[in-house]
Amino acid sequence: MTVAADGTGDFLRVQEAIDSVPEGRMKPITILIKSGTYKEKIYIDNPWIRLVGDGAETTVITYDDYANKLFPNGEPYHTFHSYTAYIGGDHITVEGITFENSAGKGEVVGQALAAYVDGDCVVFRGCRFLGHQDTLFTGPLPPEPRDRASFGGPRDDVPRRAVRQYYERCYLEGDIDFIFGSATAVFQDCEIRSLGRGWVTAASTPEDVPFGYVFRGCKLTGEAPEQSVGLGRPWRNYAKTAFLDCWLGPHIKAEGWDRWNEQEPIDEVRYSEVGNVGPGAVSGERIAWATSLSTVDAARWTARYVLAGEDGWDPTNA
Repeated sequence: MTVAADGTGDFLRVQEAIDSVPEGRMKPITILIKSGTYKEKIYIDNPWIRLVGDGAETTVITYDDYANKLFPNGEPYHTFHSYTAYIGGDHITVEGITFENSAGKGEVVGQALAAYVDGDCVVFRGCRFLGHQDTLFTGPLPPEPRDRASFGGPRDDVPRRAVRQYYERCYLEGDIDFIFGSATAVFQDCEIRSLGRGWVTAASTPEDVPFGYVFRGCKLTGEAPEQSVGLGRPWRNYAKTAFLDCWLGPHIKAEGWDRWNEQEPIDEVRYSEVGNVGPGAVSGERIAWATSLSTVDAARWTARYVLAGEDGWDPTNA
């Protein structure tokens, strides 16, 4: 199937093509998305869909919902209704597409997700994720919210499950906690760009899950001032994040990590680094409770190893 904004494909809108996929399908189906800007909010809950754009620079899916926006009944959207793209199906592969939330900065609009990804065995290659606060949410949600009765959003009332995601040669930008959530996710050879002061990650890794976020060979760039961006802070007690063989720019704080106003204990948080270089890789000045991995561990923590799970999933062949 082909989607083309100029009318030369089978569909004009991405969601129309997604909705045409039969339920219960157990083998991949490819949807080609031609160059163009598609202003729409997309929702994928079926498995085995492959979205292929003409390239992330020219195939753009964009929307502008945000946390402070109100529903007709006066209730706010909150974070998890604000997504441009919701991807909850398993075995989804996406290539050469930009997902953008154009609502604006968090101090004006609140959180605004470019993508809410809650599927298992999901792969992104050569994609871009553009936003400000909370650009990319990697589900599942934590067990319960801290400050209200419910999270809201598409997966609030479903049982939580461990999911695995793989991001290869992608570009992600934002400022405050712009990569956050509970998934086990590997970011391989990605550019992670900070647009302002804040934190790169806010993991909420479940207690019984061995890996959270693993960044391998990534480049952390930024427009933020020097020493103004933390590598991460824990959204929940058992947060796990590691940066391996990455280049860290001067915007990264010397202490590296943060306790989120001391809301979380540090005895179960696992923040690790090894082999990083660049002006922000001043490991000797990191906070005392961060850890250094061995080079043996770093070599072992490949995408295939971290994401294998019980079924032996290999994201490099997906």
